[in-house]
Formats: sequence, structure tokens, C-alpha cells
Amino acid sequence: MAAGRQKQKKKNAIRRELPLHLMLVPGIIFTVIFCYIPMAGMVIAFQKFIPAKGLFGDQKWIGFDNFTYLFNMPGAMSALRNTVVIAFFKIVLGLIVPITVAILLNEVRSNKFRKTVQTAIYLPYFLSWVVLGGVMIDILSPSQGILNQVLNFFGIDSIFFLGSNKWFQPTIIMTDVWKGFGFGTVVYLAAITGIDLSLYEAATMDGANRFKKMWHVTLPGIRMIVVLMCVLSLGNVLNAGFDQVLNLYSPQVYETGDIIDTFIYRIGLIDAQFGPATAMGVFKSAVSCLFISVSYYVAYKFFDYRIF
Repeated sequence: MAAGRQKQKKKNAIRRELPLHLMLVPGIIFTVIFCYIPMAGMVIAFQKFIPAKGLFGDQKWIGFDNFTYLFNMPGAMSALRNTVVIAFFKIVLGLIVPITVAILLNEVRSNKFRKTVQTAIYLPYFLSWVVLGGVMIDILSPSQGILNQVLNFFGIDSIFFLGSNKWFQPTIIMTDVWKGFGFGTVVYLAAITGIDLSLYEAATMDGANRFKKMWHVTLPGIRMIVVLMCVLSLGNVLNAGFDQVLNLYSPQVYETGDIIDTFIYRIGLIDAQFGPATAMGVFKSAVSCLFISVSYYVAYKFFDYRIF
């Protein structure tokens, strides 16, 4: 009898959740077509690939020669270094800034002001870097840009933000944080609203001021969301923002602005060196997979958090 009821419960659960599973089907198909099937092309990294013979033609296998050639190429190591530096600061600031803004907005008493600010900072997230790239080029122009005009007004010489190796990386990092922190702010604000209000009341009874309540109640309350966002971002440690950099960089800032993705783009699509370009892509994917695995393990080991 009990077994029959259990079986019926499972059938009801399947029937109830079937529409939700069907909603996943388009996403699964999309992922298989555009993410898993193209993985067959990784064999190019180990071949002296000739496009005329086709992907499954009689290609010459050369082992790891493409990798050896790749890491001896001028600019390869600087692209790797630039990618790590830019991605690291984007990840760190991409966590600190939205958490700080979310906590500060949560302390605002006026709902109208809070929603207005939240909407304003969220809007840039929906704009592509094709659009924002043109806007940034105009704003940061050394001759006509509004930012340099403000600097000139205070007696400071114009800065070539997008043409100077000294300023290009900070510019890329700060503009990316500006574009994306609105999304993170919304995520953390949603997490804050889920904190039990009785914890704040208890902290008030214990004499905690607003700062102490933020430190001892709000931050611990959103800890798991912070861990989740951190884990997800670590997988992008070698993704420094291809679309952003491609729209803003130029040959004069290759030294500090060239990243793995733009390097692959140039040697693969422009110079038609398909083998080395694929080898760099395989290397990047392997490192990203390693970081994701380590971050999941750390999250589970030290925070007892698991996504699945």
C-alpha cells in the first residue's frame, strides 16, 4: 500500500514538473548545437590543418607542435598576462562594488529614490559594447572628450585613456565594472530582502548601530549568494571581455590591452593560423575548467555550499 502511494506521488510530481522540464528543451538543444558539437573542432589543435581538406579530411597530425609554436609566438605570453590581470581585477571589483552599492541602497529609506537609482545603474547592462564602445571613445577622447575637458578645466593635461599603455587596462576594468555592477546590485538586493527581519530587531535590541547591523547581519545573510557569484566568476578568469577590448583597443596598446580572445581572433581569422588559434582556445578552456572545479571544491569544503 505504501509502495503504491509512493509510486503515485512520483507520477504526480513528474506530471506537475513536466512543463518545467519541457521549457529546458530549447536551451538544451541550443547548448548541444553551439557548445558540444563544435568541440569536435578541438582536433585542429593537434593537426597541421588545411581548410581545403575539411575538418574530417586526411590532415597531418603533429601532436603538441601547435602549442609549442603558440607559446613561442611574440605577444602570446603578454596576451596571457594581460588576460589574467584584467580578468582578476574585473572579478574582484565586480564583487566588491555591487555588494557595497546593494548594502548602501538597502539602507536608503526612500523607496522612490532607491528604485530610481537601481534602474539607472542597471540600464548600461543591457547595452552592447558595440554601442558603449562608441560612447566611450567619444567620452574619453583626448581632444573632444568630456572627461578630458573636465580635467583641462582643473589644469590637468589631457590623458589618452584608450591609446596609452599606462591607462588602457584601468580604463577597460573600470568601464566594465561600471557597465555590469547594476546587475550584481539587483542580485544582492534580492538576497538582502530574504534576510529574516527579526535578526535586525535582535541586533537593535543588543545596541547595534546601522554599521554593525550591516557587518554582522546583512553581510552574513548574503554570504551564500556572494560565494555563488564568486564561484561562477572564477570560471571567467581567462575571459577578459572580448567584445569590449575588440571595440576599444588599437595596435598601439597591444602591449597591455591584447588578451587571449583578441589574440586568437587575429591569428585565427585574420592570419588564418587555425592550428595555433585552436591550441590557444583549448588551453584557455582547460584552465577555465580547472578554475571552475577548484572553486566548486573550495565552496563546498569551506562554505558547505553546493550548486547541485
